[in-house]
Amino acid sequence: MKKRTLIVAATIAVIFTGGIVWASDHTDAPAVTGTSLDITDLYAFQGANSSNLVFVVNTQGLLAPTATGAAAFDPNTLIEINIDNNGDNVEDLVIEAIYDGTNMNFYGPIAPSSTGLKSKLEGSVTAKVAVTPYSATSPVTATGANGMMVFAGPRDDPFFFDLNQYHKILAGTATGFNNPGTDAFAGTNVLSIVVEVPKSLLGTPTGGKFNVWAQTKKKL
Repeated sequence: MKKRTLIVAATIAVIFTGGIVWASDHTDAPAVTGTSLDITDLYAFQGANSSNLVFVVNTQGLLAPTATGAAAFDPNTLIEINIDNNGDNVEDLVIEAIYDGTNMNFYGPIAPSSTGLKSKLEGSVTAKVAVTPYSATSPVTATGANGMMVFAGPRDDPFFFDLNQYHKILAGTATGFNNPGTDAFAGTNVLSIVVEVPKSLLGTPTGGKFNVWAQTKKKL
């Protein structure tokens, strides 16, 4: 496949040490919000198989059910998971996902030929999966030759946040959150990629920690 250079548009990051870790923003800069570049959440957690790690990147958030069926991944937008396994805050490995109009194609985990704001598709496709349609009764998944399991498609937004109460706290009219509060994102959807990766493909992290961040990058 021809190499394509892409430029970064949005980034979200976490440090994974075990259990469940997530990072959320839901609304990026105005030029990105509402586009295929908008990252809502990044999750990293140990799989049901303790030998695996799971990474989830959600994009195009706050989709109403009526809009979700028409929502689509963009063939010109790369979704990239960056993994730093030696603590220097530079990606040592990347997992890249890009849509070809039918399937989501995954590359890696692989050492990138360059780091930072620009990327190209690295190596060859290691897994691919058809995008699960919104009307599907069960998710479509696939397993690559390297044991990596993948999914791509619409999901209910899993992030719980009481946005109205947050605004009250900022305004000084409330002192804290209610338990359980009201989920501002209930009934909205995201477009999600899920990658379950054998830990053996990620190297041995320094101090037992992976730094993980997700980026969306647009083809120039």
